[in-house]
Amino acid sequence: MSPTPRPHRGLPPPQKKPSSPITPQRLRGKAGRGPHARQAGRQSRVPGAGRRRPKPYPARPALSCAGWPGERRQMCRFTQRSSTLSVPKICNIFWRFHHASPSHLCSCSKTVSNEKYQDPFQLGRKDLKNLYEDIKKELLVSTAELKEMCDYYFDGKGKAFRPMIVVLMARACNIHHNNSREVQASQRSVAIIAEMIHTASLVHDDVIDDANSRRGKMTVNQIWGERKAVLAGDFILSAASVALARIGNTTIISVLTQVIEDLVRGEFLQLGSKENENERFAHYLEKTFKKTASLIANSCKAVSILGCPDPKVHEIAYQYGKNVGIAFQLIDDVLDFTSCADRLGKPTAADLKLGLATGPVLFACRQFPEMNAMIMRRFSKPGDVERARKYVLQSDGVQQTTYLAQRYCHEATREISKLRPSPEREALIQLTEMVLMRDK
Repeated sequence: MSPTPRPHRGLPPPQKKPSSPITPQRLRGKAGRGPHARQAGRQSRVPGAGRRRPKPYPARPALSCAGWPGERRQMCRFTQRSSTLSVPKICNIFWRFHHASPSHLCSCSKTVSNEKYQDPFQLGRKDLKNLYEDIKKELLVSTAELKEMCDYYFDGKGKAFRPMIVVLMARACNIHHNNSREVQASQRSVAIIAEMIHTASLVHDDVIDDANSRRGKMTVNQIWGERKAVLAGDFILSAASVALARIGNTTIISVLTQVIEDLVRGEFLQLGSKENENERFAHYLEKTFKKTASLIANSCKAVSILGCPDPKVHEIAYQYGKNVGIAFQLIDDVLDFTSCADRLGKPTAADLKLGLATGPVLFACRQFPEMNAMIMRRFSKPGDVERARKYVLQSDGVQQTTYLAQRYCHEATREISKLRPSPEREALIQLTEMVLMRDK
């Protein structure tokens, strides 16, 4: 028999969910419409029968935090900062923010322009044509086995999500600066380098996690062994470094080498844990930034530097990539509990089996404090994984993590909307919706 959920010690008690605000839609069912209703109201003197139809309330701007309660303003200001998410105090903001009713969250599907819907993958297809063939040219080696290992994940069956964002950001920044719709060769090289760094990190992650499947097929380490897999990942990373040096811009080299540093630091953060519950959430968000979002943020920043001299545009590109990257990983953590292995292309509940407490688990702790002991022992006792998964699905952890991803997507939309309107800018907004709606 599962224990009764109770509030987490040390956290504010759940607030009573506020009633929904009066809106024109809610008022539609009330008496008092048109001349006949007003006449009937005068005759019967029924209270409210003769009321005029109220004027619609002005819509709240889709991309503004003005007028929000203080805690949500704090949240919005926090997500605008360029620093990594490491300040312990912010966890209290997250806890309080997520007690609020989801009806008060702004929808990130609202945009600020009337541009026609743009399919991001259709729009970026031209610039990504022959992407994987070009990556394989960077990996030309004489050893047949090493070549086979390096080419294994560059089979053209991946989502190419990161290169897609990079080329769309490149075009959006170029249009903003001088109305040029062409992607420069150096900007396309950044997209190639981003995919190579990402793939090298996957190879190394699979070795660390002893994973046996990735993208619906066996991992490199399962086929060729751990030692050769580590070397293959190193070789892909070195080829990416050579391609980066070929761009010949020291600023770009500095920006993209930061990604490699963040990947290593993020892996070390993942190996550790925090006893303090508020620090634990900040630790999780910082790890998420370094392992996932840093690559997208810095790649977007790199192409903005190559296409536009304005530092404000560089910051917009960075903030967009950071927020989309964090949201992407948050949804990935949700899918670990809600999707099936066939859809994901990898086993479900994989994070719990690795001893990792992700967003859904941390939110579930508020309702099931006994999960804290399991987190500290990294779900190592028999039955821990099954019980933790059960608690997460019984709690609102999945929903709260999804709401948090929506906030980051909203912030990404707010940032990119500062650029000049263009099909590429609208496609980047559409990408935030695709991040939230994906199921694999």
